[in-house]
Amino acid sequence: MIWNHVETSSRNEMKSIQLGRLQQTVSRVYDNNPVYRKRLDENGVKPAQIKTLDDIRRLPFTVKDDIRDNYPFNLFTAKQEDVVEYHATSGTTGKPIIVGYTRNDLDTWSEVMARCLTSAGITKNDVLQNIYGYGLFTGGLGAHYGGIKIGAAVIPISGGNTQKQIMLMQDFGTTALTVTPSFLMHVQEVGTEMGIDFRKLKLRTAVLGAEFWTDSMRGKIQEDFGIKACDIYGLSEIIGPGVACECHEARNGLHINEDYFYPEIINPETGEVLPLGEEGELVFTTIANEGQPLFRYRTRDLTSLSQESCACGRTLVKMKKLVGRTDDLLIIRGVNFFPSQIESIILKHPGVTPHYLVVVERNGALDEVEVRIEVTDQHAYKYVAETMTVSQNQRVSDDRATRDIVKNLVRDIKDVVGITVKVTLMPPGTIPRSEGKAKRFIDNRPK
Repeated sequence: MIWNHVETSSRNEMKSIQLGRLQQTVSRVYDNNPVYRKRLDENGVKPAQIKTLDDIRRLPFTVKDDIRDNYPFNLFTAKQEDVVEYHATSGTTGKPIIVGYTRNDLDTWSEVMARCLTSAGITKNDVLQNIYGYGLFTGGLGAHYGGIKIGAAVIPISGGNTQKQIMLMQDFGTTALTVTPSFLMHVQEVGTEMGIDFRKLKLRTAVLGAEFWTDSMRGKIQEDFGIKACDIYGLSEIIGPGVACECHEARNGLHINEDYFYPEIINPETGEVLPLGEEGELVFTTIANEGQPLFRYRTRDLTSLSQESCACGRTLVKMKKLVGRTDDLLIIRGVNFFPSQIESIILKHPGVTPHYLVVVERNGALDEVEVRIEVTDQHAYKYVAETMTVSQNQRVSDDRATRDIVKNLVRDIKDVVGITVKVTLMPPGTIPRSEGKAKRFIDNRPK
């Protein structure tokens, strides 16, 4: 089902919408934001020079530090009295990234989230349990606004309260979920301990995002819950969730709401714009936001774009599922390594779960990588915890079954990633869980 006819526009129609909005945005920002006006003047760029979509390349790149350096409101274009809602990222150090929304921005957010939920197969007939966190994090309210707009019955439970989550799924007849994939895996663990068979509930679809997850995890979630799982993408800096989403029919790429968020793929080293199909860093220009429009924001996310036709009928440009982030890239003994590569390997092995942590240390002149992975509950009885501890988490004992699992994991990681790692199996429940984004790696090397 299509929410808005714009999602099926011809390429010429879409370009016309994009150019008109881009020109209006550049003029509004130039007139109302001194920071951007100075940068445009330094580059010799005036709004009247934006005559085609290719002229977007005249605009300066924006990075996260630009927003931090102008904390809290110096990158806002709207007047303070016109801002009706604030959100912020959950950074652990320094100043947070602040986002401001006008009433029109909230309408935009509701619209793009309505498109995403509809794309994932959610309608006004669904009971939508929204497990994304409410508050300054954009996930909870973004999904909430979209659910309300399409007319679904929204349960605003937010994160945590795992047993209560399960109770409401049963008692309220929840049919759709919005949640991080790692927390949904935790819900499944707790439900299994309670004797719950999620496949017998009314659940039928889930919209998962806010963290990297693989198709292997999708397969496990779909099997455990008896649902279809769709990926959603967004950034607080751009608007929050709702920038792009997979469709229920294909689930082989995320449709970008490109009439609001103009996408480019660049070479992360040179800034050169790459053609369709080539992998690089995803860049967005917000062409309708009023509160805090951003020119060519570098997301650090790695993907590619395509305009291939889709079974769902949408003509929106697609982005492939993320392959990683430039700032998550670890260079280990000369090899480029994304910790997220580990997940798809783990899920191919019986006896272990997708709960893992990659820890990098420097021993003398050499970098060493340890991958800590939990064993499954059904295999846990084979293992007896030793007295050794790793960050206060006990390792499982070193018996023959353990050695076989470790040996196979070390081999497969070496084959895929190209480096030899140390694999440590951990008892169930010892890798920290998160209600928000899961922490997948720790880099302890000297800075």
